[in-house]
Amino acid sequence: MSSNFQFLKKIDNGLYEIISDAEKLYKDEYFEQCIVQTRRFGEQICKNMMEQNNRQTGSFEEMLSTLKDQSQGSAQEKEFIDDLYFLKQTGNQAAHSGKIKQSGMTALECLKRSFETAITYSVYNMGASSNILKLNYDVELLITDKKSKKSLKEKYQEAKKNQKSEEKKVVQKPLKTEKKNIEFPKDITIPWFWKITAVLTCISISGILFLATAVFIKLHFLH
Repeated sequence: MSSNFQFLKKIDNGLYEIISDAEKLYKDEYFEQCIVQTRRFGEQICKNMMEQNNRQTGSFEEMLSTLKDQSQGSAQEKEFIDDLYFLKQTGNQAAHSGKIKQSGMTALECLKRSFETAITYSVYNMGASSNILKLNYDVELLITDKKSKKSLKEKYQEAKKNQKSEEKKVVQKPLKTEKKNIEFPKDITIPWFWKITAVLTCISISGILFLATAVFIKLHFLH
């Protein structure tokens, strides 16, 4: 099985075994157990650091307080300690509160924070190459065991490009106008009754005009 924590195997195999088990639990959808395992991972890092500085180990909370007191206040140290606190608190909730909301997303967040603490621990406490500071957690590798061909930056740029393309399509898409069918009046059919009536009326009017003209002419000659 491939792991995002492969770099840790040569630096501290014990830590690698703990966190690789957490990734296996995540893949099998044992999210609460995965969260608890990442808590164990964070606690073990604290123990290692206490032992390296010849300090007495204690509870996770006590060791974190010691690390916080010894901190020089750098952003790197603050982020490191914040990640460890997150692993402790989230692990406690998963262990004692049963199922937690969105446990899959929470478990993934725990793995990512474990990844960041592992890098910081390896570089600043174990003298590992600073090149590993450039590594990013690969979710595709976690799920499929295949390393993503694209970097996080490339994925972001591609997503941004696709978003702009979709927005452009929406802007350029013409508005649909409803086409109304114009209905022309159908041919009007005149009943035969009215046709005959119209003809007879014309004949009657013509007859009247003819008679009126004849009377007018006759009266004219008589005078």
